[in-house]
Amino acid sequence: MSGGMERVERVVVGAGVVGLAVARALARAGREVILLEAAETFGTVTSARNSEVIHAGVYYPEGSLKARLCVRGKTLLYAYLAERGIAHERCEKLIVATPAGGAAEIDGLRAVQARAAAAGVDLPWLTAAEAMALEPGGLACTAALASPTTGIVDSHGLMLALLGDAQAAGAMLAVRAPVVGGRVEAAGVVLAVGGAAPMTLRADGVVNCAGLGAQPLSRALAGVPAAPIPPLHHAKGVYFALSGRPPFHRLVYPVPGQAGLGIHYTRDLGGQGRFGPDVAWVDDAVDYTVDAGRRAAFEASIRRYWPDLPDGALHPAYAGIRPKIQAPGAPARDFVIQSPRETGVPGYTALYGIESPGLTACLAIAEMVAEVAA
Repeated sequence: MSGGMERVERVVVGAGVVGLAVARALARAGREVILLEAAETFGTVTSARNSEVIHAGVYYPEGSLKARLCVRGKTLLYAYLAERGIAHERCEKLIVATPAGGAAEIDGLRAVQARAAAAGVDLPWLTAAEAMALEPGGLACTAALASPTTGIVDSHGLMLALLGDAQAAGAMLAVRAPVVGGRVEAAGVVLAVGGAAPMTLRADGVVNCAGLGAQPLSRALAGVPAAPIPPLHHAKGVYFALSGRPPFHRLVYPVPGQAGLGIHYTRDLGGQGRFGPDVAWVDDAVDYTVDAGRRAAFEASIRRYWPDLPDGALHPAYAGIRPKIQAPGAPARDFVIQSPRETGVPGYTALYGIESPGLTACLAIAEMVAEVAA
C-alpha cells in the first residue's frame, strides 16, 4: 500500500486493546478494515501500562457509559477469555475502609456499594473481622466490600487473540504507520499516513481509537469540527513492585478518590505483587520513568491497610498515563464515544477519555462502536 490513493471501507486508528476489539468487530461484520498503529507493534501504550484488572463495574455513576460498558464488557470478556483459553483468574477483590480513614471511609464504602447496586453488581458488606479472616496476611480495615467478579488478565494474550480474530476476518494491521494529517471530503475521510512507507488512504469510515492521541488526531483532520472535541489532560500513575511473598490472595483497594482508585494491591498471573497507581497531573510530554522518590508516599498509603509492609520491599516497576478529559480537581468524566452525528462528520467516529475500565469494557465498546460505524 504505497504510492497513490488507496480506497478502504474502514480505518481504525490506534491498535490498543480497544482499537483491536473495534477492528475485530468491524471485520467480523464483513467490512474491509485497516488498523493503523504509530508504534512498532500493537498495544504498547495505555493497554500495556495498567493493572490488568477485570473490573466488576462498581465505581461509576448509574447509567453512565463506564457503568454500562464495564458490566456488559466484563460478561463478554470472561466468556471470551474462557473460549479462547487466554490466561486469567477470577481472584476477587476487597475494597477496604482503613482505621485512619474513620467514618468518612465507611461512608465512602456505602456510596460504592450503592453505585454498584444501581449497576446491577452486588458487593457484600464485610465486617473488619470477616475481611481480615479472608486475608490473614496482615490486612487492616474497619469494614470492606467483597467484589467476587473482579479478576486479572494477561492483557498481551488478550490483545494477541483480538488481533488474530481481526486478521482471520480479513483486517490488516499496519505498524509504524502514524496518521500525520488528513481532511474530510464528500467521498470520505482522507488520511495521510507517515512512517517508512507513507501512504494516503481514503476511507468510507474512520474510527479514532488513538487513546492519548485521539484529540490531536481529530484536530489534525481538516474539516473535523473542533467544538465536539473534549480537552485532554494527562494523569500519570506509577507502580512499585513488591519483593518477597505477596501478602494477599485477593486484590485490595482503598476507598476510591476523585482522580483514581487509590494505590491498590494487585498481582500478576505469575504471583508478582505490585502497588499503584498514584495520580500526578503532567504536561503533554509522555514520560514513563518511575521516580523512586515516590516510594515513601506509597509506603505511607499502603500501610493504612497493610501496616506490616516491610521497609525496602518496594521497587520501581512501570508507569502509565491516563487520557483524562477532566481537568485536575474536576469531577470524573464519562467515556466519550461520538458517532458521526456527534463528531459532525459522516463516517467519522471518535473515542475520547478511554481510560479505566477500558480494558474490561473493550468488547462492549467495540459492540457499541460497530453499531454506529459498521
